[in-house]
Amino acid sequence: MAYPLTEEQKMIQAMVRDFAREEVMPGAAERDRTKTFPRDILKQMGELGLMGMNVPAEYNGAGVDTVSYSLAMQEIAYACASTAVVMSVHNSVACGPIYLFGSDYLKETYLKPLAAGEMIGSFALTEPGAGSDPGSQKTKAVRDGDHYVINGTKLFITSGKNSDITVVTAYTDADLKHKGISAFVVEKGTPGFSVGKEEEKMGLRASDTVELVFEDCRVPGENLLGEEGSGFMIAMASLDGGRIGIASQSVGLAQACLDAAVQYARERVQFGRPISQFQGLRWMIADMATRIEAARLLTFNAAAMRDRGEDFGTAASMAKLYASETANRVAYQALQIHGGYGYIKEFPVERYYRDARVFTIYEGTSEIQRKVIANAVIGRKG
Repeated sequence: MAYPLTEEQKMIQAMVRDFAREEVMPGAAERDRTKTFPRDILKQMGELGLMGMNVPAEYNGAGVDTVSYSLAMQEIAYACASTAVVMSVHNSVACGPIYLFGSDYLKETYLKPLAAGEMIGSFALTEPGAGSDPGSQKTKAVRDGDHYVINGTKLFITSGKNSDITVVTAYTDADLKHKGISAFVVEKGTPGFSVGKEEEKMGLRASDTVELVFEDCRVPGENLLGEEGSGFMIAMASLDGGRIGIASQSVGLAQACLDAAVQYARERVQFGRPISQFQGLRWMIADMATRIEAARLLTFNAAAMRDRGEDFGTAASMAKLYASETANRVAYQALQIHGGYGYIKEFPVERYYRDARVFTIYEGTSEIQRKVIANAVIGRKG
């Protein structure tokens, strides 16, 4: 890897790699089979500082840079993509908006336990009729004295069943369209807040994805993030950071696919020699390695831009687009190299293939990323 890392970044990478290979990887296949949420592992990750990586130490976070976060995410995803997506959502779109936009009260009450891994966070933006277009959401929050009353339904919420708090978007003034959306921190157990249907997914099966239902849910006024009407901006800013997390997750999984393919190709003998000696497979592996390296460098570039305080939104979209599509392509090729063995659950590439598929969909589809990139390159009106 050619990207220049500091000694601290190398130490974080090595520490997380050892933890991921020793503690996370061994049970990944079983958690996938049984759909078991990795709660004990997440607790250990909290103790290692992995659940509040970009949060300052004063709020119980690790206070490291975004490149370090990307390195850690890659290592966790290499071992278990389900655990990685919980980590990504928790860091990026739960801790992130509370740290960036929350009041001192919200930081003290929620950010500290989140960053320490004592609480798990989730993010609720998507609705049955509002995915790529968050302005189409129907959830409403009406001010009633010193509370807001939330009504609506959110869909496809990662960690929604197992999280302790959820950052929720809702219209406080639908007439203002995007500028009428606000964001709130809602605690699990709040009356009127319930978990609905749990989705049966193709992959990432150890990470729950659920419907969240709000029926006259009364949320204290101090749980408003930022100001009324700033919810859309908060969500978009959070998702920009989230895309670095998903790009990192994609790189980690893609690397796992490549390593599995190389190992299998060296061991599998056909026509009297290892299949790794056949030119067709060697070129396939060369292309896989090249794409992964390009995805990794795009991801580090977006992370470094964020660390320098630059506008990193377009770079994050480029990284997320390329890395997620690379993960899918590499997973396909790794399974192909395994032949029939790749299609059975005894080999991990079967799980990698299923896990990779959603990377081009969540936290902004590939099509939305292309829209963001095109707007930056051409302009919105061309």
